[in-house]
Amino acid sequence: MRSSNPVFSRRGFSRDNGYAGFNAAPQAGGPAVGTQANPYAQGNPYAQGGNPYAQNPYAQQDLQHGAPPQAPVSTGRMTMDDVVMRSAMTLGTVTVGAILAWALLPVSSTSYGLAIGAALVAFVLAMVQSFKRTASPALILGYAAFEGVFLGVISEMYNSRWSGAPFQAVLGTMAVSGATLLVYKAGWVRVTARYARIGMTIAIAFVVVTAVNLLLVVFGVASDGGLRSMGPLGAIVGILAILIGAFFLTLDFKQIEDGIAYGAPKEEAWLAAFGLTMTLVWIYVEMLRLVAIFSGDD
Repeated sequence: MRSSNPVFSRRGFSRDNGYAGFNAAPQAGGPAVGTQANPYAQGNPYAQGGNPYAQNPYAQQDLQHGAPPQAPVSTGRMTMDDVVMRSAMTLGTVTVGAILAWALLPVSSTSYGLAIGAALVAFVLAMVQSFKRTASPALILGYAAFEGVFLGVISEMYNSRWSGAPFQAVLGTMAVSGATLLVYKAGWVRVTARYARIGMTIAIAFVVVTAVNLLLVVFGVASDGGLRSMGPLGAIVGILAILIGAFFLTLDFKQIEDGIAYGAPKEEAWLAAFGLTMTLVWIYVEMLRLVAIFSGDD
């Protein structure tokens, strides 16, 4: 069962990224974000033109005649509306794929095989997009569609044994996401270079240990799922996985916030939606397992 976010080198935090650089000095005139450097400031091609509205040819004329200033023309820069709309499209595609898979693929070994196949295709599409320097809506929506099929099948499987588990997992995912956003906006968590470095180290270690555990289970060395069992140990690992998912959400929020503040292009909204979708899928799958563990064999 796929339960790990396939991408750990998140856009905006990698050293070779054109928009990256926690250690870079902010561009002159750029907005201050705490004391940390702007992730988009290193070689930011969007900061060169300065304020796109500063040279509005209609602004001076409107002020002279006492008329309200004209609405600024579109500059092709990312806004929060762009992020919300792309995220709604991506998550909507996941939801539609999940509903169709749930309705059309009854629980069986065949549907389980299709779920694994869909997860592998989604993983490949996610990796291809992750290594591209520009967003590809087709790849992102394709990933969302196949991920939806995977989620629909496994959700139905869980629901057949633990009735209501998917609904509880959705509520849990919403609760974790909302709480993480609240903590981030309240300033209780500051996404600094040290924070990102420590979190990424823990996340990578978690995935490596999980992969080793999977191999041990496959070859019969570890029984009952090993670290990913349905017992207390599995619950502890599941809670840790959800906390890692919340960590990724803070990186997503920071990336979106800085992208808007420092004039990232409109296409970056697709990458923001892509990152949010992967993180929410991670949290949902882990929440689904956690609900099943706490539900027992009932």
